[in-house]
Amino acid sequence: MAMAMSSRVLALFFFLLSCSYLGLSLYEDQVGLMDWHQRYIGKVKHAVFHTQKAGRKRVVVSTEENVIASLDLRHGEIFWRHVLGANDSIDEIDIALGKYVITLSSDGKIARAWNLADGQMVWESFLPGSLPSKSILFIPTNLKIGKEDFILVYSSGILYAVSSVDGEPFWKRDLVSEGFDARQLVYPRGRNVIQVLGFSSDTQFGVVEVNVNSGELLKHDKFAFPSGFSGDISFLSSDTAVALDSSREGLVSIRFSDGVISFQQAQISDLVQDFSGVAAILPYKLVEKVAVKTKKSVVFLEVTNKGSFVIVDNVDVTAVLSDSLPLSEGQQAIGLMQHEDGNIQLTVKLSSDWSSSLIKENIRIDSHRGKVQKLFLNNYIRTDRSSGFRALVVMEDHSLLLLQQGEIVWSREDGLASILEVTTSELPVEKDGVSVAKVEHSLFEWLKGHLLKLKGTLMLATPDDIGAIQKLRLQSSEKNKMTRDHNGFRKLIIVLTRAGKLFALHTGDGRIVWSVLLSSLRESETCKAPRVLNLLQWQVPHHHALDENPSIVVFGRCGSTLDAPGVYTTVDAYTGRELSSLGPFHSIAQIIPLPYTDSKEQRLHLVMDTEWRAHLYPRTTEALTIFHRELGNTYWYSVEADNGILRGHAAKGNCVLQVSDEYCFDTRNLWSIVFPPESEKIIATTNRRLNEVVHTQAKVVADQDVMYKYISKNLIFVATTTPKAVGGIGSVTPDESKLVVHLVDTITGRILHRMTHHGSQGPVHAVFSENWVVYHYFNLRAHRYEMSVIEIYDQSRADNKDVLKLVLGKHNLTSPISSYSRPEVVTKQQSYFFSHSVKAIAATSTAKGITSKQLLIGTISDQVLALDKRFLDPRRTLNPTQAEKEEGIIPLTDSLPIIPQVAFLCLLVLLLAS
Repeated sequence: MAMAMSSRVLALFFFLLSCSYLGLSLYEDQVGLMDWHQRYIGKVKHAVFHTQKAGRKRVVVSTEENVIASLDLRHGEIFWRHVLGANDSIDEIDIALGKYVITLSSDGKIARAWNLADGQMVWESFLPGSLPSKSILFIPTNLKIGKEDFILVYSSGILYAVSSVDGEPFWKRDLVSEGFDARQLVYPRGRNVIQVLGFSSDTQFGVVEVNVNSGELLKHDKFAFPSGFSGDISFLSSDTAVALDSSREGLVSIRFSDGVISFQQAQISDLVQDFSGVAAILPYKLVEKVAVKTKKSVVFLEVTNKGSFVIVDNVDVTAVLSDSLPLSEGQQAIGLMQHEDGNIQLTVKLSSDWSSSLIKENIRIDSHRGKVQKLFLNNYIRTDRSSGFRALVVMEDHSLLLLQQGEIVWSREDGLASILEVTTSELPVEKDGVSVAKVEHSLFEWLKGHLLKLKGTLMLATPDDIGAIQKLRLQSSEKNKMTRDHNGFRKLIIVLTRAGKLFALHTGDGRIVWSVLLSSLRESETCKAPRVLNLLQWQVPHHHALDENPSIVVFGRCGSTLDAPGVYTTVDAYTGRELSSLGPFHSIAQIIPLPYTDSKEQRLHLVMDTEWRAHLYPRTTEALTIFHRELGNTYWYSVEADNGILRGHAAKGNCVLQVSDEYCFDTRNLWSIVFPPESEKIIATTNRRLNEVVHTQAKVVADQDVMYKYISKNLIFVATTTPKAVGGIGSVTPDESKLVVHLVDTITGRILHRMTHHGSQGPVHAVFSENWVVYHYFNLRAHRYEMSVIEIYDQSRADNKDVLKLVLGKHNLTSPISSYSRPEVVTKQQSYFFSHSVKAIAATSTAKGITSKQLLIGTISDQVLALDKRFLDPRRTLNPTQAEKEEGIIPLTDSLPIIPQVAFLCLLVLLLAS
C-alpha cells in the first residue's frame, strides 16, 4: 500500500513538473469566472426594436466599434454580441421575418444574416465592388421564407437581389454605368418593379425602374435642375423628396410620378428669419416632414400638394430627433428630445398633427453624461389600449439609456468599449484617523449603508433593499475595500475613453468608483472637435506627502490636425474632481514625462509643439527652477514613422517670441537616423517603462560566471520592413520582404545592435524590459508566427567577476557612466515559432523587481496568455549541462509550448491533490 502511494505521489510530481514547462492561458469567458469580466458594445449608431408578444423583448444595435448585439429591453443585459473586424464597419441593420437580423457592412460589400434568438450566423454574402457609394439595405414587407424571396442591397453602385435563404445573389444591376447615384429604394405594391431614386448627375434627379425578377433595366427617367444639387436629400413619401441646391441656401421640392418629375425651389432666407450661412438636411427618416439645420435652429417643414414649403416648427439647434415610427391606422410618430434647465425633455408628436403632443416628459440625467446625441423611439400598448413610448438614448459620453414614463429604466456605460488610455492609482492607506468619508465614497453613502443593514436586521428590508445590502457586503469584502492592501493588489484602474470621459474602476470587482466627462474635452465655441491624446500620472504622493491625493493629467487637442490647439486637465484620482484646466493653447506634437518631481511630487512634463518648441508643465516657479538645474541632462527623441526618421533632441534657451514665455524653450537636434524610404519603413518602436525597477544588474550563470545587464532607460527598439511588406500578411513574397530590428541609444543616436530577419514581415508587437526585448512577427518562409528575444549585456564590467576584488573594493562598479562613451556591449538572441497571432504584449512588473518576469500576451482570439520569460532565454540549448539545468535553463525546442487544455488539466490536478 505504501509502495502504491509513493508511486502515485512520484507520478503526480513528474506530471506537475511537466506542467511547469507550459504556457498558462485564460480564455475570455474564463477570465469572467476567475476574477471579473465586463462586456460593452460601444457607441450605438443603429437600433431596431423587437417587441412582439412571442419571445423576449429586445433591441438589436450596431455600434461605432463594429459590434452587433442583442440587448434585453427590460434590464439592458447582453443576450449575444459579435465584434466584427476593425475595417468591417456596419452600415445598416434590420430584422427580417421576425427571427433574422440582417446586417450590411464594409461599405455594403458584406451582407450577413444572424439568428435573432442566439446570434448564430445563418449566412454571409460577399458583394464585390470598387466604387464608393451610399449603402442601402431594403427588406420587402411581404418577405417570406422561400428560395424566390429576396433582400435588396445597393452598394458600390450596384443593385443586388440577395436570397433570403442562403444569401446567394439572384441578379445584380450595375447602375454606375448608367451614371446613377442611388439614395432610396421603393417597392410599389401591386407592381413587379423596383424603383431606385437618386441623382443622375450634380444637376439631374432620376428614377430608375428595374424588373424585380430578372434585374432588367426597364426605365430611366431623369430631369435636370439648372441650379444643381448639393447631395443632401430627404424622402417624405414614395413620390416626394426635398433636396438642397448646390449653394446650400435653397430648398428644392421634387415630385415624381408616372415618369414625370417636377421641381419647385424656395430660398431658406424667405422661410426662416435671420438665416445666414448654409444649411443641411438632417439624415432622419421622416414621413411628411423634413428637418433642416441652420446655425441657430432646426426647422421642420412640410411640402404642400403644389410643392411649396410650409414651416411647421422651429426648435433649438441642439435638439435630437428620432426616425418616424409607424403606429396603427397609418399614423406616424416622431420623437423630439431637447435640453432644458439641466433636464432633458422628451416629446412625441404625430407627423400629421404637429400642434399637439402624445407625451411630454422631463427626465433628470447626470450632467456628466453630456448631451443627447441619438434617439430611437419604440411604442407599446398600455392596458387602456393607448400608445405608450420608450426611448433608447445615446449620450455624449457614449452611454446608453432606456427611458420610459419619465424614468430611466436602465443605463449602460458603453463608452468603456472605446478605451484609449489606461493608468493605475494607489488607494489610500488604511490607518487610524482616516475619516470614513475619505475612505468610502462619502459620509452619506456610509450612513445609507448602515441604515440598510439596520433594516435588514429588523426584517424590514424590501427585496430592493436586500439586493443593495448584498451589494454593500460584496463591496466591503477584503478584496473590494477602498483602501490599500499590504501587497499592493488593490488599486484604481483609471481609463480614458474616446468620448473624453474618465472612469475609475476598482481592481477587486471592476465596479465604477467614479466617472467624469471632462469639460475641456467637450465641444464648445473655443474647442471645436476635441480629441483625446494622453492620460498620464501627474502627482503620485509618497510617504512624506500622504495627505495629498494622487492626481492624473489628460492632454487633448481641439481638432483633428496636428497643428490644432491643445488643452489639458488635471483630475483628483480618488474623487474624479477636476482640479485645474488650461487651454486652448499651443499645438501638441509630443508629450515627454520627465524623471523629475517638485516638492508636491508633481511630475514635470515637456510638451512639444509643431514648431519643435518645448513647453514646461506644471507652470510653476519651482518646476522652472528644477528644469533649469537639470537642463544639461534632459534629452528626448522623436519618431517620424512616415518619413523614416529618428531624431534626438535637447533643450536650449528660452523661446524667442513676441510675447515672452519663460516656460517655453527652443530645442536643438543632436542626431538623426534616416532609413532609406526605398528600402526600409518604420513599423514599430518601443522603449522601457520610465518607472521600471530592476532588482539587480548582475546575472549569475551556470558556471558561476557573472554577466552584467546593460540597463539603460535611453534605449529604444525600432523595427523596419521593406515598403512592399507594409500591407497584410501574404501581400509580398519572402524574397521581397525582410524585417530589420535595431537597438538605438537615444542620447547619442548610436545603433548598438542590428539584426535582419529575411523573408519576414509585420505586424510587429514588442515589449522592452530590463536588458531584453521580445518581439512577435510573421515568418513568410515558414508560414508561421515567430517570437524573438534579444538580451544585451555590459562588457565594460566584465572585470568585476573576482570576489576578492569586490571585497577589497577594487572594482569599477561605482565609476561614473556617460552615455557619450561608446558602450562595450554584447548581445544574445534566439527565435522560436509561436502558434498564435498577437494583439498586444507586455511584461509583468513588481515594486522591487525581484519576482521573475512573465510575458502577458493578448492573442487575436481574445485569449490572455502568461508565458514564463525562461522560455525566451537566448541561452537555451538542445542538451543543457547539469549546471545549466540547475540554473533553470529549459531544453531548446523550435516552438513555444502553448497548450491551454493541458494547462487547465495541470490546474485541475493541483486542486485535486490539495
